[in-house]
Amino acid sequence: MLESPQSPHCIVDGTPYLAFCSNDYLGLAAHPRLIAALQEGAARWGVGSGAAHLVSGHFAAHQQFEQEFAEFVGKPSALLFSTGYMANIGVVQALLGRGDTVYADKLNHASLNDGMLLSRAGIKRYRHGDMAQLDQLLGKAGNVRKLVITDAVFSMDGDIAPLPDLLALCERHDAWLLVDDAHGFGVLGTQGRGALAHFGLDSPRIIYMATLGKAAGVSGAIVAAEREVIDTLINHANSYVYTTAAPPALAHALSRSLELIARGDELRARLQALVLQLRSGLSALPWRLMPSQTAIQPLLVGENQPALPLSEALRARGIWVPAIRPPTVPQGTARLRITLSAAHSEADVSQLIGTLHDLAR
Repeated sequence: MLESPQSPHCIVDGTPYLAFCSNDYLGLAAHPRLIAALQEGAARWGVGSGAAHLVSGHFAAHQQFEQEFAEFVGKPSALLFSTGYMANIGVVQALLGRGDTVYADKLNHASLNDGMLLSRAGIKRYRHGDMAQLDQLLGKAGNVRKLVITDAVFSMDGDIAPLPDLLALCERHDAWLLVDDAHGFGVLGTQGRGALAHFGLDSPRIIYMATLGKAAGVSGAIVAAEREVIDTLINHANSYVYTTAAPPALAHALSRSLELIARGDELRARLQALVLQLRSGLSALPWRLMPSQTAIQPLLVGENQPALPLSEALRARGIWVPAIRPPTVPQGTARLRITLSAAHSEADVSQLIGTLHDLAR
């Protein structure tokens, strides 16, 4: 149980730890300007929203942030959801039904998987990043509504999806593309605009989802797309229609977060420098880092034993890095999931490197 604000240096059950397990990639979760913005938002809008968006729970603060976000990522419209999980299940369930087909990378997040099950559409899963297999599957679809769904940055491997190739296949086969950029928004692309900006992609076929509790440092998720898509979600996404709206104070704070992200080139440069420091420092270990250039740096151990003891040994030395095991990851790929933040120092990363080398000996 955390007893301190989100930070690389935290207190868990009374014990101080150096943590490498948070998705607070830019270190904004406890930023003074966001704390002040949330306080301002609560004073202006109150604590609760009172009802669902379509009843009386849609505030000007929600609307303002939606407009700001759509403009920031270059989409015509956007819709705010309470969580990334609710956003993903809502989009897939609203846009597809019986007779349609969804195509999913086998390493997609559970929320995308649950969304496609709730949609009652036909399901085709392709091998991780295998564009040839996806091309074949799409080619056999016939004249049905098709949606390709993918993580942008895969949460357990840290690799980036081949989004240009995915979009090219969707163009060829007349399919939509849903991109879950939970771990890319705020970090990748010009001004942190995300994975689409990272690749320079822009298409009305793309439905873009970003979570707001990771690099953005607050809470919630948002979907940006064509106006017709957003109108459909407003009326048919059950996870939006049938739930109380998130507090407007959070939306007020998110508007301030968007400003910090846009001005955060120094934070992103610092994060990338820490990634390079870590990869260089761990290159000689008996366990190998997986091929990731993002803030997610998985250290592949293999079997559950010794992954758990390695995580526990780090914990005993005051360093918190979780062991990730099957079924979250495939059998034989248990790992330590190291995540870096711009709030880490070079000394923090050096401490982790030195401790892992000591444990390897």
